[in-house]
Amino acid sequence: MRFIIIDGLDGSGKDTHASLIKEKYLKKDENVILRIHPEDDNSYGIRAKKALLGRGKLNKIKASVFYALDVIRSVRKYYGKADTVIFARYLMGVAYLPFPLAKFFYKLFEITLPTSKYMFFLDVKPQEALRRLQTRNEEEMFENLDDLIKIRKKALKLAAHWHIINTEGSIENVQREIDSILND
Repeated sequence: MRFIIIDGLDGSGKDTHASLIKEKYLKKDENVILRIHPEDDNSYGIRAKKALLGRGKLNKIKASVFYALDVIRSVRKYYGKADTVIFARYLMGVAYLPFPLAKFFYKLFEITLPTSKYMFFLDVKPQEALRRLQTRNEEEMFENLDDLIKIRKKALKLAAHWHIINTEGSIENVQREIDSILND
């Protein structure tokens, strides 16, 4: 089984590139599962998304807890169940926490949840991420310049051993870079 993780800031292109990877392997007649967290097919994902659309410390805690439960549920239900399993938004959800907690939970999850040689952090400058996010109809609690700057800084520290891909270029060029790593 090929396990691919796509993570990054909101607006970095996670959903786009995860979907392109899925299509690549479907064209090869592989069985592919794509999970984009938080998912709306279970109560954890629904509650995580609801909390992300809210405000305040309580919603931040709820979003983190339900997001983690949604990811853990996906691992238990889908990991190993297809030729290729793709998770968009996986371990970097911890970057929304204060850094000492983020580092602790990242290490905990890295030890207890599956990882892969195909872990991609899609990097985009916070200003560009915000510009992209302004085209959407909804705004999550962390989708502002100050939070994007803080989250990116923490996530890049946590993702030091990931494949870090700059997504400010064209979708085609970014996908070629991802494909070159997947084809090794």
